[in-house]
Amino acid sequence: MPKALRLATNETAHMTRERSRTIAVHFAGVIHRYSKGWSSGSIYDPPIEGAREALARIHGRSGVVIFKRRVNPDMPGSERQTDTVLGWLEAHGCQRGQRFDEITHVKPPALAYIDDRTIRFTDWKATLDELGQLYRL
Repeated sequence: MPKALRLATNETAHMTRERSRTIAVHFAGVIHRYSKGWSSGSIYDPPIEGAREALARIHGRSGVVIFKRRVNPDMPGSERQTDTVLGWLEAHGCQRGQRFDEITHVKPPALAYIDDRTIRFTDWKATLDELGQLYRL
């Protein structure tokens, strides 16, 4: 096998192992209380109780990626949003490298996703029942 291909294969295997230990955490409603929903891009609430400690505990054993759709580089003002999120996290004792590794606009490949709007899939009947109860679908 050519050396370049061996290196790429080893790098890909390493990245896959790293991502398989990553926990992806949604920002709004999981870390930030988000009691009023979207409000002109401001981050107005304190953290949800226990979020800082939970992030530290998870980060001690896994990578932590925080995802927030509005930090998408294709959206106007995304750079400001990323800075705002990072500043808010730091102001609340959540430094990069100690509580999380990355902020992104997508759900990255991960071992698990922590999201306030997730429905756990077990089978379609249970999923449709839960959707019906939550959203009257």
